[in-house]
Amino acid sequence: MRGLRVSSLNLMIGGGLLLVIGAVLPFLMVTQIIESTLALNFVSAIASLLGMVIGLYGLFEYYRASKKGRGG
Repeated sequence: MRGLRVSSLNLMIGGGLLLVIGAVLPFLMVTQIIESTLALNFVSAIASLLGMVIGLYGLFEYYRASKKGRGG
């Protein structure tokens, strides 16, 4: 069985979306549009962390693929 292949562009987009979620949720909590709970704070922090990791991984994969294509 082959592993699930996700393109580097999709990883960068997914990471960017998680980063946006991780930034918008605290803004909504501070402006009291949504109630700040411990679980929501953890979701926001984890979304930011995962967004950064997944986005950077996608960026590194994109760089590695482009470098391999140039023969380097």
